[in-house]
This record gives sequence, structure tokens and C-alpha cells, in this order.
Amino acid sequence: MSASPSYSDTQLFIDNTWRTTSRMLPVVNPATEIEIGHVSMAQASDLDEAAEAALRGFRIWRKVPAFERSALMRRAAQLMRERAEHIAVVMTMEQGKPLAESRTETLAAADVIEWFAEEARRTYGRVIPSRADMVRQIVTREPVGPVAAFTPWNFPINQAVRKISAALAAGCSVVLKGPEETPASCAALVRAFADAGLPAGVLNLVFGVPADISNHLIGHPAIRKISFTGSTAVGKLLAAKAGVHMKRATMELGGHAPALVFANGNVPRAAQLLAAAKFRNAGQVCISPTRFIVEQGVSDEFVEHFVIAAQAIRVGNGLHDGVQMGALANERRLHAMEQLVADALAQGARIATGGKRWGREGYFFEPTLLIDVPQSARIMNEEPFGPIAAISTFRTYDEAIAEANRLPFGLAAYAYTSSAATVASLGDDIESGMISINHHGLGMPETPFGGIKDSGYGSEGGSEALEAYLNTKFVSEHR
Repeated sequence: MSASPSYSDTQLFIDNTWRTTSRMLPVVNPATEIEIGHVSMAQASDLDEAAEAALRGFRIWRKVPAFERSALMRRAAQLMRERAEHIAVVMTMEQGKPLAESRTETLAAADVIEWFAEEARRTYGRVIPSRADMVRQIVTREPVGPVAAFTPWNFPINQAVRKISAALAAGCSVVLKGPEETPASCAALVRAFADAGLPAGVLNLVFGVPADISNHLIGHPAIRKISFTGSTAVGKLLAAKAGVHMKRATMELGGHAPALVFANGNVPRAAQLLAAAKFRNAGQVCISPTRFIVEQGVSDEFVEHFVIAAQAIRVGNGLHDGVQMGALANERRLHAMEQLVADALAQGARIATGGKRWGREGYFFEPTLLIDVPQSARIMNEEPFGPIAAISTFRTYDEAIAEANRLPFGLAAYAYTSSAATVASLGDDIESGMISINHHGLGMPETPFGGIKDSGYGSEGGSEALEAYLNTKFVSEHR
């Protein structure tokens, strides 16, 4: 970096006004463990104001023609591109990921906004042929209302922009509960929409104690829709609260993605691509490949190539040139990695590479591969959310599918094979909301993004994403 990075305190944004509260929470750079700023924490009164502002904003925004909504969103996308370099530095400082990944996330947000801006102009209804003369039957789509959106720290812009863009495209307003550990980059996204000319109250941003905010907003009468990205345990609690109030919910929850590697696949390529996917964002990715299920005859070859790829990754402060994997986002994740490795070793697993903390400062952990991991090990049953890969082997196709589907999660899955028959079978047999075969093609703005089973329900990508923000109204009229 040629310029000295700067970081400012993060405020709440309510009814088109940035505000500081009396209670502030420190923000720590995970690469240095140094406090770099503070984030304002909302109180109940702030949440009430945000919800009420969202209701007022909704009444305005829902009447704005879709063409105009689309144009405003495109202006916000352009602002994100113009500010990408500054936002990327801020994100790396507070989250830890390499600057290149932060830049990619920021620019990708502009693509997401633009894609949903176009979808705003395509919320079509339909005409149903009537059984009686002089009767017209039509179906219209209407925005569901103010939305409470809850987003995590691993992708502070990516997770928020999907929710905001889909909601705004449909004509909804939003109260966004951003991540307290990575608030500034999320706030930069909100600022782009505000500076693009979004009417007051249409988009609001709050931070605070997560349980307090979710309890308050989900029960607030102004809120009509919930969207949450986070752990399965928390997601189930929020879904239950939403159910009590009969409010629609989209849940993008945890995963434990299997990666199946067959002997007839390109093993070196599989190892290279899977290692890159595994260690992206230090493994703190909900769709990160986690359980590597490798056919017995090629397991040694796969391990050899995977270890080479893992050891070639340059770990360090994400602001430094050439760094490919940064720090874990917080100290909790570091301790969690150490515990998962210790548990696996105690049960007979072996370390092929990595396995311990990296460096003397910061929350860094080495890119790690565990082999001979028993099914009983915690890492084979709990989402690690960090840079640890665990390998097990299979002999038959049925064994591989059984292991892939063993857990209650069903977010993402991966497979490598050269057999057309196997490719066709995998698409049918793997229980997952998304599967990518012989490449990594998940998470594009135009493609569905969501899980099944304990990984949640609903989509945050593709045209399917707008469905959750729209009510269907049937009108039957006699002329």
C-alpha cells in the first residue's frame, strides 16, 4: 500500500441521517489485534425510529415506477465502482481478508445491484382466462413491505447487497442490521444508495446487540419480512420468532459442503481448485468445501497436490502485497480452529500440512489439511468456518453419496468426475440447494443461491430472489 490507510467510526443511518449513539463498541483489526475505531450501538428507541422510518419510506418507494427505481439503483452501483479502492482498504482493515478479495467483493456488489435493478423492471403479472363472459382475472405482484435484514461479518458487503438490492427492486424498504465486527464497509454500501438519491427512510442501518435487535425488529408491527444470513442455530430461533408473528422469512444458514473427487476425474485440477476455494477468505465462507470425500485409489495423489497448493498460499496482513490469505475475523475463530484440530488428532487423524496458529500477532491460522479423519471427529460434523480441510475416502458411488448426504446441512456441494453418467446422477442424488461439478460456479447474481434442510430456505440470487419480497394479488372483476 502506498497510501496510509484510514478508518473512521461507524454511525447508524436512520431516516436519511447518520447518527452517533452514546454506546460505542470497539472495532479491532484482526491482522494486528489493534483497535482501529468504534461502531455506534442502537437502543430500542433507535430501532423504533428505524422501523417507523422504513414504513414511511415504503409508502413512498412502492409508488416509484420500476423504471425509476432501476435507474437509481444503477447510480448506486456506479458509486460503488468509483469508491471501490477506498472501501476495499476499509474492509480488509476490519475483516482481515486480502485486499484483492475485498476489492472483488466491492466490485461484485455493483454487479449485484445492477442485476437486480434490471429485475425491478420485470416483476410481471399475468391474465388468467375466465370461465365467464365479461369477467377479467388478473394477477399482480406487490412489494411485501418493510424488511428487517440481518447480515454477518464474513462478507460484510456481499451478504447485505443481495438483501438490499432484491428488496429495493421489489419496492420494499429495509432496516439492515449490519455486522458489528465489520461495520464500516457495510456502511459504505448504504452510503452509496443514499448518495444515489434514495428517499428518506427507504434504507436504514443499525448495529447493536444481535439478540436485542432481532427480538425488537421481528416483533415490530411495521416489519413484514425477515431475511437472515448466519448460523443454523440462530436462524432457527429467528425463523420461530417470525412464525409467531406470521412474517415471511428467508434463511441462508450454515453449511458443511462435501467435495466428491472420483478416480476418473482430473485429480490435480480438482486439488488445485478445491484448495483455492477452501482457503478463500480464510475458509470463512458458507459454501466453502469442507469434507473432501476422495475415491480410495486416488486419495494419495489428491493429498499430494492439495498439500502443494496449500503450502504455496502466502499468509499475512491483507493490506500487504502478494498476500493470498489473511487473518481470521476474530479471536473466537482462532480458538475454534485449534480445538477442531486437537479433537481430530485425539481421534486418530493426521496433519498433512498446517495445523497451528501462524505468526505471533493477529488471528492467523495456517492452511490446514487433515487426513484419516474419522467420522466421529467434530470437524466431520460441525461447520469449521476456517482454513481446515478434512479428507475421508470412499470405494463406491453409493458410499460417496451416503457421506455427502449424512449431515442435516444442504447448502452447497462440489464434485469432480469425467463420467457423464456420474454427473447426471450427482445432480439428482446429492441433497443440496446448489452443486457445482468440475468447476466452481456458485454465487453469481443471476443464479439461485440458497440451501435446503438445516441450511435454510429461500433464494438470495437469481430471479427467484425477488419472490420472497413480493405478494401475489388476484383480482377478479366483472365489467
